[in-house]
Amino acid sequence: MTILNIEESAFELMMARFEALAQKVEQLCSNAGDKRVKEWLDATDVCFLLNIRKRQLQNYRDSGKIGFSKIGNVIMYRPDDVMKLLKKAE
Repeated sequence: MTILNIEESAFELMMARFEALAQKVEQLCSNAGDKRVKEWLDATDVCFLLNIRKRQLQNYRDSGKIGFSKIGNVIMYRPDDVMKLLKKAE
């Protein structure tokens, strides 16, 4: 274990910058709106909503019928894109 001593003024400056960073991150997260991952749907949700199998969903992706984003190895769908596909099917 290492113990580090810093001046009080340096510590206060560091804490003020951490607080500013935390506020900026909170602001960016609140401004993200529908871009937040928790508001996106995964393949299981989309298949349930559209009453299709995962292979058919892949065909929709491949043909450009539905928009998607790949985050790591997970494919996610915006609810708006799913609704557009539902409206086209009607």
